[in-house]
Amino acid sequence: MFILKRQDVEISSIQHPKRKQNIPILTYQGQSFRLISVFSDHQQEEAKAFWRELTDHRGKACVLLEETDRFSIWGKVSLEQLRAEESSNSAVSTYTKACILVLQAVYIDVEDLLGGRQAGLFQKDITNLFEKLKFPQADSPKAVKHWLNVDPLSNSSVPAWEEHHLITLLQELYRLGKEYFGNTNFAQGVRDILQDMPANDQNQFIDWLNQSALGQLWQ
Repeated sequence: MFILKRQDVEISSIQHPKRKQNIPILTYQGQSFRLISVFSDHQQEEAKAFWRELTDHRGKACVLLEETDRFSIWGKVSLEQLRAEESSNSAVSTYTKACILVLQAVYIDVEDLLGGRQAGLFQKDITNLFEKLKFPQADSPKAVKHWLNVDPLSNSSVPAWEEHHLITLLQELYRLGKEYFGNTNFAQGVRDILQDMPANDQNQFIDWLNQSALGQLWQ
């Protein structure tokens, strides 16, 4: 849709209609956009590729914002959409549980294949990622350690992450995995990672993955 500079837009936040959570909102020419994903300043090509995927292949109304230290993608939204989101909470909860399982699987692979020292560095990298991108309930080493070890399927409480958090997590986790392992084998066999989830939840998550370029990364 558009590639914009920071001076072109206004960024504010609003209270979610039904949750105790502030949502960043970008305003451009009277239209409102909600944060979908964030890329670091050296990921310009990845950001543009994901933006094109959303706009050209999925028909989403999105803007790509170029800032001094990052690139961010924002999707058009209305307050009516935010109010309707309450009905989709169960789906996002399922996606969150699946993403935690994927995160834990990569962490275990790092520990098993590369050793405890590398696992500690990986945990620090994840902590820095969550802190930088302001992931709810995951902004401290203690919180990250909890999500790396808890069983999300038996724990009724999952972090209040939204779809844009999950998309960013899977993108960054893929990037980190490539850095640690030097290949992408860790991203194969997602269904094996999710084998303890109910079949319907597995299918729902896989379908969600395949709606974007994430399905090409995690298979």
